[in-house]
Amino acid sequence: MKTLISGGTVVTAIDTVAADVLIDGEVIIAIGAPGTHGWADQADKVIDATGKYVVPGGIDPHTHMELPFGGTYASDTFESGTRAAAFGGTTTIIDFAVQVKGESLIDGFDTWMAKAEDECAIDYGFHMIAGDINEQSLSDMDVLIDRGCTSFKLFMAYPGVFYSDDGDILRAMQKAAATDSMIMMHAENGMAIDVLREQALERGETDPVHHSLTRPSVTESEATHRAIVLAELAGAHLYVVHMSAKEALEEIAEARDKGLPVFAETCPQYLFLNVEDHVASEGFEGAKYVCSTPIRKREDGHQDALWMGLATNDLQVVSTDHCPFCMDDHPILGTQKQLGVGDFTKIPNGLPGVEDRFQLIYHGGVVEGRIDLNRWIELTSTAAAKIFGMYPKKGTIAVGSDADIVVFDPDIDWTKSVSQHHMDVDYSPYEGKEVKGKVETVLLRGTVIVDGDEYLGQKGDGRYLQRERVSVHH
Repeated sequence: MKTLISGGTVVTAIDTVAADVLIDGEVIIAIGAPGTHGWADQADKVIDATGKYVVPGGIDPHTHMELPFGGTYASDTFESGTRAAAFGGTTTIIDFAVQVKGESLIDGFDTWMAKAEDECAIDYGFHMIAGDINEQSLSDMDVLIDRGCTSFKLFMAYPGVFYSDDGDILRAMQKAAATDSMIMMHAENGMAIDVLREQALERGETDPVHHSLTRPSVTESEATHRAIVLAELAGAHLYVVHMSAKEALEEIAEARDKGLPVFAETCPQYLFLNVEDHVASEGFEGAKYVCSTPIRKREDGHQDALWMGLATNDLQVVSTDHCPFCMDDHPILGTQKQLGVGDFTKIPNGLPGVEDRFQLIYHGGVVEGRIDLNRWIELTSTAAAKIFGMYPKKGTIAVGSDADIVVFDPDIDWTKSVSQHHMDVDYSPYEGKEVKGKVETVLLRGTVIVDGDEYLGQKGDGRYLQRERVSVHH
């Protein structure tokens, strides 16, 4: 089956050029000047992209489908979450398999593979959450690397659940350095945060806003600094997830200026939401915006710093940390965010975003003049493909690359709302936000899976991605 995408402007991380794209089966076989090749005669299907951008499918390297948290589960399954991702222009996710205390890394990985297999609408890989570092888990890392899981996530937060102390972190980093794998870090000082949370509850401060207030930015910047020092000591590659604080970003910038292999991401919630207008909402409304790291105060200047970091490459990636929980009862899972009524520490942490990211970053980045088209693609696709061992199969439009392609209409104005999204959650954090630019057509390995508002794919279309070790593409 040959497909021609004609008349569009092809945008990659490095080029913006009027070109036609010819696909044979699952891969791109040719890119050339518009209308000059007689390709239309060869094609079984022609997609007219006149006036549109033709861009690589988005890669979201940080999602949590079906994640157990605080007595419930993230409301999106691998089926519903990846279908929603496709509608938002994302054709690859990397989710997190979870090792629970007392279980091996391999058991955790197998459990998550079983959840995702035959369910995903788009291609998928896994990072491994290592919640219990010991001799066994360190040797399990070798097995998982051979299976294409080449990144391992550690937590400086959540004592008693996922927390690792500095000694365990150093051991894991030494192993990662020896195996060319990536350590991902949730960098918050969990021990200090637990004290602040306990003290807030003792004072009767139970509303959702206290989630943000008991995780001040210094708890993020201190942990980020410590993670960088330990990675440097071990000679490891480090990727810091969901950065929200300008002080933490300064630590990353300084490490990168020294030439250390340190990378970091932020997420749309930190670029568009704030404490004053969202987390501090009346009553329990603020629970919609409870996530960790927390959304921060607008007046403290974190958003401007994060946008600047994206422009200057101190931040390399925009992911989502997609981990949705319903405000009212979920039809299957029951009560979710309301578990925290009267005690902010019991609110499940996370919000939806896998469908929003690609279009939001176009609007806030390109339309509002903070970044150019090429940087938009780099932040939402190419950089993640390079950092996490999928490039150039994923993350670009090039001969030989997978035909994961989005036809994007830059001229559509629309309003974000829970009524139009496809995520299995009963609110949108961006309700009522007016944006410009919309995903029109989505191809996964050459097959159209989204056409306007219509879903043409099916569960199980997605394939597991065996990722390479840490590459030299950075």
